[in-house]
Amino acid sequence: MRHPGMLSLCLLGAVLLSGCAQDQAKIKAEVAKISAKDEASLDAIELNVADPTEAVAYFRKSVANHPERTASKRYLAMSLVRAKQPVEAVKVWQEVVKASDSTMDDRVNYADALLRAGKWAEAGKVLSAIPPTHETYDRYRLEAMIADSKREWRKADSFYETAAGMTTTPAPIYNNWGFSKLSRHDYAGAERLFRTALQYDPTMYVAKNNLVIARGMQRKYDLPVIQMTQTERAHLLYTLALTAIKQDDIATGKALLEQAIATNPEYFEAAQRSLDALTANVSH
Repeated sequence: MRHPGMLSLCLLGAVLLSGCAQDQAKIKAEVAKISAKDEASLDAIELNVADPTEAVAYFRKSVANHPERTASKRYLAMSLVRAKQPVEAVKVWQEVVKASDSTMDDRVNYADALLRAGKWAEAGKVLSAIPPTHETYDRYRLEAMIADSKREWRKADSFYETAAGMTTTPAPIYNNWGFSKLSRHDYAGAERLFRTALQYDPTMYVAKNNLVIARGMQRKYDLPVIQMTQTERAHLLYTLALTAIKQDDIATGKALLEQAIATNPEYFEAAQRSLDALTANVSH
């Protein structure tokens, strides 16, 4: 004997269970999406904000848990570079660039790590293998450095100029270009480039220091009119003094050392030591 009511209840139960299963699947999918977004956000924070050593540990664990994820290896390699471990970074980048989902930017970053590890020839080969259509600031920045190392000045200048035009914050590239000019003994050209760097970032101390060296090598022994703190002024005077002494302008160097010591708000040990040594040598 059939019981229509019982059959209806069973069918209803089956439909409800089916509906619940579908809802649970949807819920799990949504939770997975949220977890993935949270994980991506955490990855970004670790990569850009966390202490480099902590970031390395975080991404090492991530790679161990998910060895199939290229992104985790990519972030580990970036963190190793930040932690000043380029040799280790090179090993990880080698794995990243072999992955099917690697990018041209990965190859550029691989070349960057190779340069930092002192493997200039290998870095050059990696960059040469990247299609010329891949035009980025980092690619041209590295190309300029490699051209510099080969003393291919015309190429270097072209790459520096291209790189400077591809970023809204070109101060570092102008500073590097200026340093290149310093190495070629083109002190006037270097001075112009360091001034350009400071126009984009008036707080960049390394560009200030390089500017003073470029001027000093032209025997311009006065400080340029640029933004500087009192402590920076003292240290720039010290740099200028050493540049003068290097060029055998001893009296000028001595006077600049005295100015540096008087200007520094705290005891300037390095300048005082240099002044004492200079005075001792002159007296002999």
